Amino acid sequence: MERIKRINVNGSALNCDDILHEILLRIPPSTISKLIVVSKIWLRVICSSSFRQGYTRRWGQSFRLVGFFVCNFLYLGRPRDGYRRPRWEPALPFLSTCREGDDLKHSGILKSRGYFIDSSKGIILSGFHPKTYFVYNAVSKQKYQLPEPQQFYKVLCMALIVEECLDGDTCYKVIRARCECKLKERNTVSIETYSSNTGKWKQSTLMCSTSFALRPRTAAMVVGGVVHWFAIWGKLAIYDPRLGDRYIALIRLPTGVLTREHEESVLGESSDGVLLYGQSNNIGVEIWMLVKEPEDNNSSIYCNCTRVKYKWVLRWRLSFKVLWKQMPSLSTHSKETQLLSFLPHNSTSVFIRSGWNILLCDLQTKTVEVVNYQGRGGSISWESSKIVPYFLPSWPHAPCAS
Repeated sequence: MERIKRINVNGSALNCDDILHEILLRIPPSTISKLIVVSKIWLRVICSSSFRQGYTRRWGQSFRLVGFFVCNFLYLGRPRDGYRRPRWEPALPFLSTCREGDDLKHSGILKSRGYFIDSSKGIILSGFHPKTYFVYNAVSKQKYQLPEPQQFYKVLCMALIVEECLDGDTCYKVIRARCECKLKERNTVSIETYSSNTGKWKQSTLMCSTSFALRPRTAAMVVGGVVHWFAIWGKLAIYDPRLGDRYIALIRLPTGVLTREHEESVLGESSDGVLLYGQSNNIGVEIWMLVKEPEDNNSSIYCNCTRVKYKWVLRWRLSFKVLWKQMPSLSTHSKETQLLSFLPHNSTSVFIRSGWNILLCDLQTKTVEVVNYQGRGGSISWESSKIVPYFLPSWPHAPCAS
């Protein structure tokens, strides 16, 4: 009899949202998504925004690869009388790596959405410079066309900031930054910011202590709400819109053995929220991290508005010859090898390209594996295109559960 009462007590505890919330927080990520089928109560708790926020703070967010977007620089930001895209070539090519990617590609949602610009946490930013932009949320299946910006920027770079609001909805900001066509001694840059909360664009001017210019037709890397743009003269421009000021800081990119002849530069974010910088050429790849300096060291190369000092630290250096020894069949394409991108919140894995092969490289174990994708062929102009992986949050989504 006592045993039956004890079982009933345990069963009632699992039906209490607060107790169930604390229990499920201790379940590892490999198991948590499978528990939504236990009952409607478990489904509601796991898919709630409050539980998701607490769980990701404890375990971190995980993502799944859906495919790769192809951004052709021959068309992006070009004048109307410039090089035209042929009719047979889609404006938003997508290389699918799974069935979910196939569904996205064949759903028709990518048609008439312009050219790919950037993506973050499942949200896709695309459009036609300099006036027409679209946002599509692949998780909620919502699409939206932004109002026309107020300012005309002939040449520009972009930034997409995605964050979760207090009510659990996804909020985002789109930043357009003007790039000067002619190199002049300027210490200001004009930007225009769209917020999904207000539904409006807001123009402002950012100031810097020294002259600089942003690198055109690029998308920023956002780490912890801070925007990082590539700038010319081997520098990185850093802007924190949360501080409320209009100041932009500069940091010189790290110098290594590949710096003089590097062909590709990418930015990423580590699992603990640290900015990553990667560069590559046909010899190999280098990965750097921007870390805090000790307070007693005065040799810092960057200091933000909170007086925290940072410096670059070399994390990985890998020769491509090491990889080709594992996969001799790819060695013939080694002259075309380049670094593509980092994985979300990951400092040990990167995507690289060798010919038309896309490879997932583990920097820690120095191993690679071929990523199978749909859409390979001669229609992709690798020399003039940027291949960007598209990830979706792995968290289970059930709108009706809330």
